Amino acid sequence: MNFSELFRQSSQLCRFSPDGKYLASGVDYRLVVRDVETLQIQHLYSCLDAVQYIEWSSDSQFILCGMFKRGLVQVWSLEIPDWNCKIDEGSAGLCHVTWSPDSRHILTTADFHLRITVWSLVTKSVSYIRYPKQCSKGMDFSRGGKYMALAERRDCKDHISIFSTQSWSLVRHFECDTEDLAGLEWSPDARVLGVWDSCLTYKVLLYSLDGRCLAHFSAYNLALGVKSLTWSPSSQFLAIGSYDEKVRLLNHVTWKTIAVFNHSEVIDGTNVVVYKELQSRTPTAPSGIAKTPIASLFTPQSKYEVEQCPVKVPVVKPSVNKAVPRLGVGLLSFSCDNKYLITRNDNMPCAVWIWDISKLALCAVLIQSHPIKCVCWDPRHPRLALCTSSNKLYMWSPDGCLSVEAPVEGTFLIHSLSWHPEGEAILLIGKEQMCVCFLSPTDANAAAAHNTSTISQANDTRTHQTHTISTIKNLDNSGATITVDSLDL
Repeated sequence: MNFSELFRQSSQLCRFSPDGKYLASGVDYRLVVRDVETLQIQHLYSCLDAVQYIEWSSDSQFILCGMFKRGLVQVWSLEIPDWNCKIDEGSAGLCHVTWSPDSRHILTTADFHLRITVWSLVTKSVSYIRYPKQCSKGMDFSRGGKYMALAERRDCKDHISIFSTQSWSLVRHFECDTEDLAGLEWSPDARVLGVWDSCLTYKVLLYSLDGRCLAHFSAYNLALGVKSLTWSPSSQFLAIGSYDEKVRLLNHVTWKTIAVFNHSEVIDGTNVVVYKELQSRTPTAPSGIAKTPIASLFTPQSKYEVEQCPVKVPVVKPSVNKAVPRLGVGLLSFSCDNKYLITRNDNMPCAVWIWDISKLALCAVLIQSHPIKCVCWDPRHPRLALCTSSNKLYMWSPDGCLSVEAPVEGTFLIHSLSWHPEGEAILLIGKEQMCVCFLSPTDANAAAAHNTSTISQANDTRTHQTHTISTIKNLDNSGATITVDSLDL
């Protein structure tokens, strides 16, 4: 492994481009784009306000910056650095922005979910979608980007609209049999749309593209219901995590339960491997050395040991004073090859459960010393990376586990992480800094480990200032406008 030096970032705004060539990060009002191999700055853009959100287009040619406080979106092009676009929602405000799959349209959501606006970067045309429902996941694009499903709320009832992303025309509109729709998600093959109700009602509905209800699933009544839901990459399984601390696996033929995974406090199985993190004792660090090179001397070292079953899993009692208790399965994720499923029971925050789908049984459990903050599958291989807000990176594969300390100066606590699209590197994200861990060392990324390029406080000569070539078009009474240079695509 090679670790780069630390780079500045704000609000954990760090994203790999979909093609894996670039790494974008927001630093206050600037957007920095680096080459992944060398981590040298390729582009440096100056935005009109502090950046609160960044997102790459699917073709990696554009990147947008959302500035929600001012209701602004700025779009930058990597191939044409002098081209730029600015979207101003005016008095309607802005609470969310995203790319369409074709990378030539941007969807903005007004404050209070009053409407969704579709902006075209090519024709500068605009379309409005009314009645979007405010929920955890009310909009989803099918794989391939042909359709968009949108949850709506009309006349105190839930509805679903399916749009064609080529013409943004309505393909299907139907009423949904939910009390308070909480989210929807397409299956990877885009044949089935999964819809689930709020946590107060256990209800999962499966709809076809033409609006037919294929199946209805409810495990129990009169208790808190669905907390998480995910599809397997092959679309053969639908995993549902519930507040009763169980995961139910449905098959794609009958939509019936084929397995129920329990998260018991005591692990007792002959075929389960339990990895437990053990930390060494270190003396207490004196005050004032938190950011000095010698701070690592007072950092506990850790390693994994295989525990003999039965093993007791640490449990945190949920607080009865909170509206949403830390209880139930809040994390579900399938591996890229469909062989494994990871889960995390929120009242067991230090444990990751790994299930073998071919055997429909538990195969491994990782018990950490601290609560797990982020866990992600490699997009190309069946291996995991996770962090616990410490200075260590933890990884699991069918061959075993490892714990690696980030060899950086001072204190660097990893709060989140992200895989490179090809699985070649992991982006480690702290509170105000980030670094890249290269899993397959090469000459290029070995040099990046000693890269010293930084962002100065002064204006950089490569900064591209906003300028206007085309006219500004007033779109409605709210003052929403789009300013975009001519784009020949």
